[in-house]
Amino acid sequence: MTIKTSVYQLITTSRLSLSSTLLPLKTHLNDKSFRNSIKLVSNTSQLKMSSNGLNASKRDAAFRAVDNHLKNGLKVGIGSGSTIVFAIDRIAEKGLDVMCVPTSFQSKQLIREKGLRLSDLEECPQLDVTIDGADEVDVESLILIKGGGAALTQEKIVASASKELIIVADYTKESTDLGLKWTKGLPIEVIPMAYKTVTNKIEKQFKGSAVLRMAKAKAGPVVTDNGNFVIDWMFPAKTKEEKRDIKYWSEVNTSIKMMAGVVETGLFIGMTTRVYFGHNDGSVTTFPKL
Repeated sequence: MTIKTSVYQLITTSRLSLSSTLLPLKTHLNDKSFRNSIKLVSNTSQLKMSSNGLNASKRDAAFRAVDNHLKNGLKVGIGSGSTIVFAIDRIAEKGLDVMCVPTSFQSKQLIREKGLRLSDLEECPQLDVTIDGADEVDVESLILIKGGGAALTQEKIVASASKELIIVADYTKESTDLGLKWTKGLPIEVIPMAYKTVTNKIEKQFKGSAVLRMAKAKAGPVVTDNGNFVIDWMFPAKTKEEKRDIKYWSEVNTSIKMMAGVVETGLFIGMTTRVYFGHNDGSVTTFPKL
C-alpha cells in the first residue's frame, strides 16, 4: 500500500466518522423540542448571570453604606429584604459592636445567625441610624415605596425612631417618578376584616386597582409579622399635566391612612437621609449627591 493510498483511506475514514457524529446533531437541530431545550438553557444561564450582577450591585451599595455610616457603639435599625443580607454580612465582617434592632422576623434571624447584638425598641427607643432597602426610590424627592416583603409597618416604625435612614439598593430601584420601576403597586397593610372595604374605598377615591396579595408557598393571602393582610394598589399612570410631588403623595398617604382598617402604607415620605445605588460596573452612586 502506497503512502498516497493510506492518506486517502485516513481522510475517507475521518469524513465518515465526522458525518456519523454530525448526522444525529443535525437531526436534533431540526427537532423543535430540542431547539427549545437549548433556548431554555441559554435563557436560564442569562438569568443567572443577571441575578449575580444584581447581587453584586446590592453588595456594593450595602458595603459602602455600612463603611460610611456605622461605627462601634451605635444603635442601629436593621431593615428587611435581599440587600440587607449584605449589610449584616458587612457588620459581622468588620466586627462592629452595635446594638441591632430588627424590622422583621427575617432580619432578627439574620442578626442571630451572625452573632450580632440583638435589641428592640423597648430597650433602644432612640436609634442612631437605620439601614434598609427599598422597592423604588424617587431620587428627586427621596420618596420611597417599600413593603414588597410585607414588612412595611415595622420598617416604618424603626425608621421613624432613627436619626438617619440610609437606603441601599441596586440600580434597578432608581427612579424619577414612583411607578416607573416598581410595577407591583403600593403595599398597604390592613386589618384582615377590613381588606374588602379598604380596597373598594381606594379604587373609588383614587382609581386604579387594589388587590389582596396572595401567598405563593401557602393557600390564602400573605400574612404580615403583625398578623395582618397586605393590599397592593396599582395606582393609575400619571398624566402629562399631573404633578406627583411630595405634596401629592403626602395627601394620598394621609387619605389612605385615615381609612378605617388601614394599619400603614408603603410610602416613606420625608424620612430618607441618603440613598446608595450599586451598579453593574462596580460603582456606587448616592442621593442626594455628595
